[in-house]
Amino acid sequence: MNNIDDNIQRRGLLLVLTAPSGCGKSTITRKIMGDDNSIVVSVSATTRDARPGEVDGEDYFFMSTEEFRHKVSAGDFLEWAEVFGRHYGTPKAPVEAALVSGKDVFFDIDWQGAEQLRRNAPDDLVWICILPPTIQSLEDRLRARGQDSDEVIARRMLEAESEASHWRDADYVVVNDDLDKAIHQVRSILQAERIKRIRRTGLEEFVKNM
Repeated sequence: MNNIDDNIQRRGLLLVLTAPSGCGKSTITRKIMGDDNSIVVSVSATTRDARPGEVDGEDYFFMSTEEFRHKVSAGDFLEWAEVFGRHYGTPKAPVEAALVSGKDVFFDIDWQGAEQLRRNAPDDLVWICILPPTIQSLEDRLRARGQDSDEVIARRMLEAESEASHWRDADYVVVNDDLDKAIHQVRSILQAERIKRIRRTGLEEFVKNM
């Protein structure tokens, strides 16, 4: 039996999860996307060279610096940034096409990128901030990885405090003191946002034909 909700056309949303390094964002993201074919990953444009095995249009949209800057001037990006001399940005057109088709678009960006999305697509953005239960627990997680030196961990902790300080800018805040609970909360947020009236573009037709 078909779910009636699934037959009501909706506009997709822009899903952003921000978090200090070590908060479990990558694990939560994999779990959320692993069993949900309504979410697609945003493909960024970049001016860096393609690495072996990378495919244009799938991994990135590769372009020259001149072309990138022209698109910035034309307002063709939802968000963009310069990192170590290379440019990265999110083209509007493919994202808009996904939203119109009812797909949600996941962005792997930091709070600065999320702020740009807030300015350029405020009605579409759903921004979830993931926080650790304590700063000490975050440092413990980073040390438990056994991958970084004390110097690197100290730098990551400074970056984490900066990232966490922007929790007020997010729409939702999830404290990851229990991974399963955090995943459930993110899923619940996503489900609730999908049935918001403003996103259910097919409601008028549905009500007319009830």
